[in-house]
Amino acid sequence: MPHLPHTTADKLGLDATKLQAAYDLLDGWTRERSVPGGAILVGRHGKTVAPHFSGRQGPEADAEAIRSDGMFLLASISKPITYMGAMILVERGLLGLTDLVTHYIPEFAAHHKDETRVHHLFTHTSGLPDILENNEELRRKHAPLSEFIRGAIRDTVPLFRAGTDLSYQSMGTLVVAELVQRISGLTISAFLKKEIFEPLGLQSTGLGSAGLDRQRIVRVETPEYQADSDFGWNSRYWQELGAPWGGMFSSPNDFAVLCQLLLNGGEYEGVRVLSPGAVQMMTTNRLHDYPELPEPIRRTQPWGLGWRMNHTGDSDSWGDCLDRQVFGHTGATGTTVWMDRDRDGFCLLLTTAIRSKAPWRLVRLSNAVAAAFV
Repeated sequence: MPHLPHTTADKLGLDATKLQAAYDLLDGWTRERSVPGGAILVGRHGKTVAPHFSGRQGPEADAEAIRSDGMFLLASISKPITYMGAMILVERGLLGLTDLVTHYIPEFAAHHKDETRVHHLFTHTSGLPDILENNEELRRKHAPLSEFIRGAIRDTVPLFRAGTDLSYQSMGTLVVAELVQRISGLTISAFLKKEIFEPLGLQSTGLGSAGLDRQRIVRVETPEYQADSDFGWNSRYWQELGAPWGGMFSSPNDFAVLCQLLLNGGEYEGVRVLSPGAVQMMTTNRLHDYPELPEPIRRTQPWGLGWRMNHTGDSDSWGDCLDRQVFGHTGATGTTVWMDRDRDGFCLLLTTAIRSKAPWRLVRLSNAVAAAFV
């Protein structure tokens, strides 16, 4: 299975002692069971230190030790990969970011969404809600993805006029996934596999767990509303649904290839997925493109096309040692990834503790990793 070459920290210009501090933090949390399990992978100059695994394969008291070939639920880190799929269609001249969404999905005009443009869905400026009002109901009845898509298109009422404010929107990602499906004729899961994962040889990555070894999937903590349910993050239903906004699985070594591809300007080992220009647009602040967006938002909450820029000085920052040009994403299951062109490196933090309960943990891990870049 292809992955970035492993080497020692010192050969990558990383301080091994400071990197060990990050490992020690994670190990301490998994020993006390405040974090069930996790992995840290740090890369630089096209290589990585071997991934550090810690804790157990699930949150259960009797869970087995975490597997070194474990595949993690990435949660919202799935989003920018979905957007990368759409950018492939942009590069082929099949999708235009400045086009109205209704050009491709006429029924999206419901509830006065007819002025929303495709790029608004990429930058979280569409005004769409994060989740559907009947989200839990749909999950309880094991609704197929098509029902979520129908709701995102027909039932969503914008929170504001597109381009005038910023509000994180999982449903915007879902509509982009539907754009990919209508244009390509493939499911979003099949499209990402055909255009990104298979060409790169990523056999431990998929949108949804179908085709992956379920024994390798690392189980995560779940919110209270999912307790004792058959629709939670660890259920077969949710794992196989392949939600474009949060249902992707990957191993640390696999996802490192995607990080390096972006740092390389869209290419890895002779496989080009995107052009350097597309990667540049995706990973730089696009909010300055909106004349009606308030200046404080443009300045302090920068977003690219699908990838987020670090929100420095904000409680949602990824770390105290990372500037705003660093791009990446986080996930509700306790995941963070960031990439830094200036350092020519990246950091992948995959834990299984609900992020919202203690977001400071990922920030502190990130601080310790960032300090290792010398």
